[in-house]
Amino acid sequence: MGLDDKIDNAAEKMGGKAKEATGRATDDESLQTEGQMDQAKADLKQAGEKIKDAFRKD
Repeated sequence: MGLDDKIDNAAEKMGGKAKEATGRATDDESLQTEGQMDQAKADLKQAGEKIKDAFRKD
């Protein structure tokens, strides 16, 4: 995976943070939860990228 994928993951995480903050501000628990889930997905994708990068270097 390249730099584009890493940027996409970071953007997804930022979007999740925005959703979570909007959910908190509007007292919308489902939007807040959706934002947290988006962040978790982005974190998992980034972890996968790091693992792939580690195996490429060897």
